[in-house]
Amino acid sequence: MRQLAIIEAPSVLGLRPSGVQELPAALLAAGPLADLDPVRFAVVEPPAYDPTRDAETGVLNPHGIAEYSVRLADAVGPVLDVGRFPVVLGGDCTVLLGNLVALRRRGRPGLLFLDGHTDFYQPSAEPNGEAASMELALATGRGPRLLTDLEGRGPLLRDEDVVALGFRDADESAEAGMQPLPAGLHAIDLAGVRASGAATAARRAVERLTARPGTGFWIHLDVDVLDDAVMPAVDYRQPDGLTWEELETVLSTALGDPAAVGLDVTIFNPRLDPDGSIAYRLAECLRRALSV
Repeated sequence: MRQLAIIEAPSVLGLRPSGVQELPAALLAAGPLADLDPVRFAVVEPPAYDPTRDAETGVLNPHGIAEYSVRLADAVGPVLDVGRFPVVLGGDCTVLLGNLVALRRRGRPGLLFLDGHTDFYQPSAEPNGEAASMELALATGRGPRLLTDLEGRGPLLRDEDVVALGFRDADESAEAGMQPLPAGLHAIDLAGVRASGAATAARRAVERLTARPGTGFWIHLDVDVLDDAVMPAVDYRQPDGLTWEELETVLSTALGDPAAVGLDVTIFNPRLDPDGSIAYRLAECLRRALSV
């Protein structure tokens, strides 16, 4: 079993301070993750949130996100260098950028992107300017240079080094005018997962990520990939989604491969889980998957 290092990244710079910033504390307090005996390595606090949409980029907090991404990468990097497995507890989805900066400093990363949304918006199509709806586009070099060329290393990902799995927002994003996913980015929507089964879909995703040249792959988990019936504690809800069992299967398959180099968990909002039962179930799912 891997030696885990927890990095708390309670940033909501790409969203709003609605409660998502409390994710790290809620998951750690839930209990199950302690069974893995992780090292609590760092807490990376974000700069102050600015609710004003930046006129130049069309994005909320672009300078704060750029600064935070570098500082988060500075925390993730030493964990990678000592051979531990970083588990980054966000925060909103823009924490992905800092994790990828850490990997990009060390080579050519891949990404398994588990999210109920594709998060490929351009600023002009995102109604609120929230970069948490854009992080996959930004990571692949699409968007304001301030966020696509962090440390001059952009794009952080090549299209062909990404597998997006489990999303179900195609109609919604098309109606909003989101730019289409590029042909080179491998996409398996929720219907595709169901058609082949979660185990087969996950295995194919991992095979694709490990067949390419590169330096391992990161796993990004936005918990809204889960069925709304079992994960209502998110800010942007939509019907359907993966079951707990399907998510555990996907995570266990991916984490069981030695090329998996880190994991982040985002978007869970503890304020929408007043009795803590969803936090416990999420932490237990992560414990079981990380135990492989």
